[in-house]
Amino acid sequence: MSRVRVHNFSVSLDGFAAGEGQSLEAPFGHAGGRLTEWFFGTRTFHEMHGTPGGSTGADDAFASNWGPGIGAEIMGRNKFGPQRGPWADEDWKGWWGDDPVFRTPVFVLTHHPRPSITMRGGTTFHFINAGPTEALEAAREAAGGLDVRIGGGPSTVRQFLAADLIDHLHIVVVPIILGRGERVWDGLEDLEQRFDVETASTPSGVAHVTFTRR
Repeated sequence: MSRVRVHNFSVSLDGFAAGEGQSLEAPFGHAGGRLTEWFFGTRTFHEMHGTPGGSTGADDAFASNWGPGIGAEIMGRNKFGPQRGPWADEDWKGWWGDDPVFRTPVFVLTHHPRPSITMRGGTTFHFINAGPTEALEAAREAAGGLDVRIGGGPSTVRQFLAADLIDHLHIVVVPIILGRGERVWDGLEDLEQRFDVETASTPSGVAHVTFTRR
């Protein structure tokens, strides 16, 4: 069976994976770009956005595992965009531009389903009102035998971990203190007992922690 994977998921030292006050102009709220600065300089990030250059060191080695073998993604609504409640503007197609980086089916979890959106480059956003198990069944069918990536945000990753549905989890511990925002670890006591855990530090100052299901 295909695996369920999380990659490049940044968390502050005090356990927050998103800041407070998310908006159209501030996707990570008051955290700004501090959680993802390690990623922006990598070759993987540049390739995702069609630009040359980028580093090829240890951070890129971890970041580059994001895409190979993935056939579908599941994301929470807040990763798609900042709107809450019923969709006020269905013409707006998310933060990801006309050619999103995913290039697979993407299942957006929402209490307010809407028609699917087909974008350039092979990305189709499907908006579904479903729990983790049901959403994973739909994503696996769309993935055609390839793996499914859980893209975030924090509450989505937390729900799939709580349901014991994740096989590989790559957390990037960023040496900052956010103090407020959305936490990822709440309610997941003894999580490490399900996984083999490895940690690697890099010159950028982050620590890559990988959890692989035993």
